[in-house]
Amino acid sequence: MNQPDDELARKLVQYLDDGVDRLEPRVRERLAAARRNALSRYRAPATVFGLAVPGQVVHWLTDYRLLLAAAALVLATAGVFYWQGTRPSNGITEIDLYLLTDDLPINAYLDKGFDSWLKRSSR
Repeated sequence: MNQPDDELARKLVQYLDDGVDRLEPRVRERLAAARRNALSRYRAPATVFGLAVPGQVVHWLTDYRLLLAAAALVLATAGVFYWQGTRPSNGITEIDLYLLTDDLPINAYLDKGFDSWLKRSSR
């Protein structure tokens, strides 16, 4: 805690202590007994590492909001893949692909004589 929090905590403890001093002894004893009873039943939460309990998994699978969210995610993903696959290609991507995967250097395609050589050799 920082300084203002410590000061506030001290003031609260002092106020509560003053209030306890003003209580009747019978009330103080009942409060102390209730506190002892609560502390005897208190169990520290156990930290569990590992897989989820199967009952929790079943609960997650039967929760309609989670199923609805998962279905929306699957449909959105399928829609994006479908949309990406059906877009018309303008040919630029194919040209880039051929240029980058070809054995010839890019400068060969830029050479003005290469085009005429290519036309002559294809006859």
